[in-house]
Amino acid sequence: MAAGREHFSSRIGFVLAAAGAAVGLGNIWGFPTQAASNGGGAFLLVYLFMILVVAYPMLVVEMAIGRHGQANPIDSMRKLGRSPLSKTLGGSVGLIGLMVPCLVLAFYSIVGGWLVSFMLAAGADIVGMHEASLWLKGFSVERNLFGAAIFYLLTILIVQAGVKEGIEKWSTRLMPALFVLFGILFVYVMTLPGATQGLAHYLIPDFSKVMDRDLILAAMGQGFFSLTIGGCSMLIYGSYLSRKENLPKMALNVTLVDTAVAVIAGLVILPAMFAAMQQGVEIYDAKGELLSSSTLVFDVLPMLFEGLGAGGAFIALIFFVLMTIAALTSSISMLECPVSLMNERLGTKRSVASWFLGGLIALFSVVIVFNFGSMFGLVANIATQYFQPLAALLFCLYGGWVWKRSEKLQELCQGYDNIEDGIFWKIWPTYVKFVCPALVIAVIWMSFA
Repeated sequence: MAAGREHFSSRIGFVLAAAGAAVGLGNIWGFPTQAASNGGGAFLLVYLFMILVVAYPMLVVEMAIGRHGQANPIDSMRKLGRSPLSKTLGGSVGLIGLMVPCLVLAFYSIVGGWLVSFMLAAGADIVGMHEASLWLKGFSVERNLFGAAIFYLLTILIVQAGVKEGIEKWSTRLMPALFVLFGILFVYVMTLPGATQGLAHYLIPDFSKVMDRDLILAAMGQGFFSLTIGGCSMLIYGSYLSRKENLPKMALNVTLVDTAVAVIAGLVILPAMFAAMQQGVEIYDAKGELLSSSTLVFDVLPMLFEGLGAGGAFIALIFFVLMTIAALTSSISMLECPVSLMNERLGTKRSVASWFLGGLIALFSVVIVFNFGSMFGLVANIATQYFQPLAALLFCLYGGWVWKRSEKLQELCQGYDNIEDGIFWKIWPTYVKFVCPALVIAVIWMSFA
């Protein structure tokens, strides 16, 4: 264990922080959108299977690499190598992985700013400031800069406080709040006309669609991105995990919490969609396909809230607070990755590194905002379709082939003494070596198909 290195102070703190890193718009926005587009219950069933066979084994790899290295992504990957060449290549793999959270944060914070703006707009409606609400809901450079600035400020303030006093402290507050808000919304949405049809569509699978190729590939991709595989967040959080903890069990707990959020999001949003349809809101086109993923959060649901009368603004406020929390728990893990590198390599104070790197990435976001049409989609695609799958593949190859089996066993034995006798160890090393790389390649192929 690295001398003087901060660690999470409790198991629940780690689980909620790591789950918070995984929980984001991919769970609350992306998953319900995919479910709505791919058969509802059939997609849910396949997704749960893919989480088990795709995401969980790879999550253990990233967390194990991080805990073994006890360092930032670049230095953790270097420690897997045995020769100067393999160490240099490992550092390059870590650098590729580190590019993922930096690029994602640049466009993700703009979306986070939209959520902050809609949240403030709901508050403005409640107090009668309707002109301010219209400005906050409108798409403009000024509004986008305003929202992103607030989102960056919240992210930087949490990260600069450190692992225990910042990330862990706020994750143990924000994640329970997320579940409470979901519970409130679910109870309310289920009182609306049409909601039960949405619930049935979501929970009752059409087994004729389960083997559909497009559905399987969509579920695999969603499962892959749901736990931010290849995004470095789990690697860096793993480096803050005590070696007294059972790592496979902790990874399973993170997987279960992250999956629970996605499933619960579906329980809220799909019934809300059908309730909106009951009120005449157009969601599907003539072919039965979802009109737009962005329509779901920023057009469809606000239209539903507006149709609820005076209470709609309060429901909108709850919903966008929930969305902002989900986005924030992810953004703090993204900023933590480069901050840890600067802090460890250069000895820079955490507060200075947080403000400097957060400000630097924010400047890139400003460039994106001023060139939104040409840059937003480009940066998002480069980050999620190129760098993240490539980093995940390289993590798998290094974790499976370069990292010696005996060293992996030694790492996992810490906190799990008899792991060698269990079924997990009999399957996992070979699975990571052969199956995981093949699955990542399938996800990459799906992205370009």
